[in-house]
Amino acid sequence: MNSKQNKALRVVLAAVFFAGTLCAQTKDAGSLLTKEPTTAEEAKKQEELKQAQLKTETERKIDEAYQALVAACSPEQQAWEKTLQENLGNSFYLPRYKAGRVKGVRQSWDYVKDKPGLPRVLLIGDSISDCYTIPVQDELAGIANVHRAPENCGPTGNGLKKLTLWLRDEKWDVITFNFGIHDRNAPTADYEARLTQIAERLRTTGAVVLFVNTTPIPGDTPKYGSPELIVQKNESARKVMAAVGIPVVDVYSVVLPKLAELQNPKDVHFKGEGSRFIGKIVADAIKSALPKKK
Repeated sequence: MNSKQNKALRVVLAAVFFAGTLCAQTKDAGSLLTKEPTTAEEAKKQEELKQAQLKTETERKIDEAYQALVAACSPEQQAWEKTLQENLGNSFYLPRYKAGRVKGVRQSWDYVKDKPGLPRVLLIGDSISDCYTIPVQDELAGIANVHRAPENCGPTGNGLKKLTLWLRDEKWDVITFNFGIHDRNAPTADYEARLTQIAERLRTTGAVVLFVNTTPIPGDTPKYGSPELIVQKNESARKVMAAVGIPVVDVYSVVLPKLAELQNPKDVHFKGEGSRFIGKIVADAIKSALPKKK
């Protein structure tokens, strides 16, 4: 037997072994689910298996329904859905988005069909901006077509990688952007350098560009670090924007006195009224920046 045949035999044997192991594991799981539990530990394992199977089956049904919805969409919307599938990530945002689409829930990443004659706005930012996207769209209904980038934009490092994709080589009249919370532990010099590159790239689009500064983080939750980190990042962002000539929408100062009322406890995210409050501030800034009707 030559080396090629030996290699092929090893591959076949490995596949047989894997299949046998998988069958055994499946048989064991099935056996555990059908037998009457005799101990608390067996009952717990049985419940965990049931929940895992239920979750898998639910996800399968949601995905089938989602794929059917996409198949019925226009080519333009199908292209947008494909972009979301490639960028939202399979662990959290994409499953949530698919489930929302199947239920008919309005979401920030829904395809936006432009109304002719209205200016076009692009929102770039993390999950805070995800939450205020729909309030901005509502505030600007009939005034502008408001789109958002097809993911949680995260830190400035991701912005440098993905900016071309988010801009989609399209004409934008106003672009708002924010990077801060995900960069809170980044060295100041690195953050300022990356933010400068992003700001300069956005300036080349010909759009009016606005930087939305970063909202406060709670002081009672160690995993987020010190609230002073955001103060420092906002000061760095202010310096960068002044240097490149981009106005800053100061949501931080307006939100700070109302933080206990608007922000979720021990969380960087906001209650519904908090997101609407921020969305109104951002929408007002966009209105002021929109091209004046002739």
